[in-house]
Amino acid sequence: MAEEAEWEYRVISFGGILRSTKDEDMEAELNALGAEGWEVVSGLARENTFKITVLAKRPLSANVRRKRTAPPSPW
Repeated sequence: MAEEAEWEYRVISFGGILRSTKDEDMEAELNALGAEGWEVVSGLARENTFKITVLAKRPLSANVRRKRTAPPSPW
């Protein structure tokens, strides 16, 4: 049986209440995320604002998996 994929997620917001984001700025940020292995899976335009929120995911790396399962630091 195939092993089920594990994911890590990232939420990124562009723009704000009074100011929108230029398309080329948003495109550059999304291209940078793509270069890091992130894939945008959803986008939401916030009502009554210029804000756009994007949800991205990528496969959970072994390094991140270890950090999530490591016991909490006593400090």
